[in-house]
Amino acid sequence: MNELEQKYQKLKDSIKKLGSAIVAFSGGIDSALVLKAAHEVLGGNAVAATADSPSLPRRELEEAKKIAKSIGARHVIINTEETQKEEYLKNPNNRCYYCKTELYSKLKEVSNDLNISNILNGTNLDDISDYRPGLKAADENNVISPLKDAKFTKKDVREIAKHLGLEIWDKPSSPCLSSRVPYGHKITMHKLSMIEKAENFLRDLGIKELRVRHFGNGARVEVNDADKKTVSGNINSINKKFEEIGFSKVEVANFRSGNLNVVLNVRAED
Repeated sequence: MNELEQKYQKLKDSIKKLGSAIVAFSGGIDSALVLKAAHEVLGGNAVAATADSPSLPRRELEEAKKIAKSIGARHVIINTEETQKEEYLKNPNNRCYYCKTELYSKLKEVSNDLNISNILNGTNLDDISDYRPGLKAADENNVISPLKDAKFTKKDVREIAKHLGLEIWDKPSSPCLSSRVPYGHKITMHKLSMIEKAENFLRDLGIKELRVRHFGNGARVEVNDADKKTVSGNINSINKKFEEIGFSKVEVANFRSGNLNVVLNVRAED
């Protein structure tokens, strides 16, 4: 058994001791690995819970359902109401704190209903050195981070997920739609809809890793160098579609997760 397999065994052992657990399941690779391990050792006593709100792309919701089904875990969808709360809509640089506080409060309700006392998330070791306001909400709500505790880095997560045959082992991170709006600019449902439509159009062109940042009437399309050829080859149709959506101008830039945080000289949950 190599070092990574030993880490995975440690992960499973720590979860097994809990007896039962709800996994805050976004459909990303981190929470998918936690769910996979939990399902292996807890079976029906491991439940995936995905938060649904206007900030979650419909594609991501459907993929989360698909992944949970492939793992074989019970999966519940809960409606969260962060987009109805003024402190979230104001879009401060700790917006993620309000989102996660809402999530964990709803998960506590689910845990009470199901008589499950443990809530797990997908925080890994790399996350704790980043600026992530949501981690404070996790601490305040006694949420367990088994990947962090087992010292899994993001690289470890992808490697063991590939070894285990999880199809999404190389899935790019996909934070909520609100992360595309600059801090201090109010979150609206119309903005979120515009972003989702624009990103869907680009994904339909075959671009997997991207962000469409919302700057009023302008959109900044961020893609990797390898995808810039696809963008340039379809720029006329992109401009036309984006204009239909409500963007009067389109700028193309290099992809970088957390680009909007550069102004703050911090990184956040994007």
